[in-house]
Amino acid sequence: MGVVEIICTTIAGLITLVAVALAVRAVTRMLAVVRLGQPDPARLGSWGARTKVMLKETAGHTRMLKWSAIGAAHWFVMVAFVVLSLLVLEAYFEVASPTGHIPWLSNWVVFGFVTEILGILGIIGIFYLISVRLRNRPGKARGLSRFTGSTMWQGYFVEWIIVGVLVCGFLIRGFKAANDHLDFPTWAAPLSHGLGSVLPAWESGAPVVAAIKIVISMTWLIVISLNVTMGVAWHRFLAFPNIFFKRDPAKPAGSGLGALRPMTSNGAVLDFEEADPEKDQFGVAQVEQFTWKGLLDFSTCTECGRCQSQCPAWNTGKPLSPKLLILSLRDHAYAKAPYLLAGGGKDLTGEEKAAAEQLVGVDVLAMAEANRPLIGGAADGGVIDPDVLWSCTTCGACVEQCPVDIEHVDHIVDMRRYQVLIESSFPSEAGVMLRNLENKGNPWGAPPNTREDWTKGLDFEVKRAGAGDDFEYLFWVGCAGAFEDRAKKTTRAVATLLHEAGVDFAILGEGETCTGDPARRMGNEFVFQMLAQQNVETLNEAGVKKIVASCPHCFNTLRNEYGALGGSFEVVHHTQLLADLVASGKLTPVQPVDGGVTYHDPCYLGRHNRVFTPPREVLEASSGGADLTEMPRNSERSFCCGAGGARMWMEERIGKRINIERVEEAISTGAHTIAVGCPFCFTMISDGVTAKQASGATDGVEVVDVATVLLRSVKPESPAAAQPEAAAAG
Repeated sequence: MGVVEIICTTIAGLITLVAVALAVRAVTRMLAVVRLGQPDPARLGSWGARTKVMLKETAGHTRMLKWSAIGAAHWFVMVAFVVLSLLVLEAYFEVASPTGHIPWLSNWVVFGFVTEILGILGIIGIFYLISVRLRNRPGKARGLSRFTGSTMWQGYFVEWIIVGVLVCGFLIRGFKAANDHLDFPTWAAPLSHGLGSVLPAWESGAPVVAAIKIVISMTWLIVISLNVTMGVAWHRFLAFPNIFFKRDPAKPAGSGLGALRPMTSNGAVLDFEEADPEKDQFGVAQVEQFTWKGLLDFSTCTECGRCQSQCPAWNTGKPLSPKLLILSLRDHAYAKAPYLLAGGGKDLTGEEKAAAEQLVGVDVLAMAEANRPLIGGAADGGVIDPDVLWSCTTCGACVEQCPVDIEHVDHIVDMRRYQVLIESSFPSEAGVMLRNLENKGNPWGAPPNTREDWTKGLDFEVKRAGAGDDFEYLFWVGCAGAFEDRAKKTTRAVATLLHEAGVDFAILGEGETCTGDPARRMGNEFVFQMLAQQNVETLNEAGVKKIVASCPHCFNTLRNEYGALGGSFEVVHHTQLLADLVASGKLTPVQPVDGGVTYHDPCYLGRHNRVFTPPREVLEASSGGADLTEMPRNSERSFCCGAGGARMWMEERIGKRINIERVEEAISTGAHTIAVGCPFCFTMISDGVTAKQASGATDGVEVVDVATVLLRSVKPESPAAAQPEAAAAG
């Protein structure tokens, strides 16, 4: 070992010791912060299913590849980072000797070829990702940048570190090739041999560059260890456990986002018959009241902004960005951690748990952070502004797009639960909706004895469940379908089609009440439980096995959330059943519907339950096989109508109205008909069309449910089919 090799080895050893020590300290701190969270036993078990899902999402890059070129580039960079870590290890042999290598491995031609190709593709991939970040940087991107609010220097730092490490890897091999020390043939390491042909035969070249490579790598480790909130770097390690511990790993692939996480206290699902707000946690009022998985979520955020780019609130000028919300919670958790780790914290009555002497040595900044309310305006020093919290439509676009499975919606609803149940702090107009649910069993406050009024005028009799007659399907009409005039036309169309196809169905009539979806999404779990338990009891007493629902919110609740309360049913959306009836020949379109059609995917039908194809099949059959004109944002990237998360009953006072944004997109397709599959979407899209027509921006555009489009084709002469549903006709 010469002088150069001794110096290089010493430098590499010293910086590695410092980096490893700091990394151990950082990991210890991060684990301590995550462990501050509440228990979450549901995350444990199903180890085989969890491992399978984790490997599929990481190695298969299932989320990232939805972004095509970006996903492919990131995959090559990720694989290069993992596999080429072996070359960083090899650098420790190379600093000591120009011929150094990992014993048994580095002479293997296959290893040489694979690492060579991954190195080349990794360099191409990282330069592509750098160009994407530059093109979309805040202030330079066209429109809203998904990187707004991200810590840009950290992203550039990580990307250029990768460039440096990869370039050093090829230079090391190049110097080895120049000195005839590279054991791989030219075909296995073409770039390395090419560099070797132009580099000088400097015997110490490989050790020097290996030392530089180690210094670059350890500098990266030192920087991220000193910045434990640097998610753009730490996600390389945290993504694996975060995906591993996701909700419902055994859930069938493609089944959607599904149910909300239930309301829990100390890891147990809350029983409202025995719950006591002085002993049980009602929602989240302090950052440490999130579960440990929530704190892991916050730590894992990559700041990529894919959630932000898809969020309907952010895209219409609302203060909510799912990314910035998660980053705020992350920064708050780590800033408050010294206080919490010293034993500080408030109990459920608001009293300090720690004795004053325990907190004497706690940093003043941590104490100041501890005094900040989790929810509060700027004047109160709140971490999350109430307008941020109440802008969410729970559409799930953020969760759908997140490459590391952060559960934004569950965290938002947990904070809403505390605000509603304990603080009674929520938009005032939503209070009217809650009172109507409690007193009348529907959000509109309509008399329950008018639930069957939509059946008047039908030329066939609709069975009532519980009247002694057998039936195959229970037609869950829903509150909108029973009381809202536009939605009642859809209800009549569905019933007419089911009757025409010979489907044996019945309704509950006055026995039906709201599923509780709007109450649960706005945070009032108590009202949801009350309504849900009543419905489950009614359905079980009626012997219901199969349900067809025309409202995606009812469909989602009945299908995914009633099972936990003893209601196990086979639930389909009306577009699914109608698609099956058309495919089996029980419904035959005879007259193609004229005019172009575009379809708006309801969030709770599409993203939440992955029902994308059946509505399109029905529309194509109804239009004589003509292709639909898709909106730019469709299927899993569909843009919300603005009504979910109980927003249907709250005023939209900030920014552009979400339904207007969606209507403008629909109108831009040139379609004459906007087809929907949800009564909430029907209302919001219709109102948007009306507003655009009033301003003279469009004319002759109608909004109809998929069922009505089919009915017009199957029975053109039917009165239900002829009824105009468009905002223009109203």
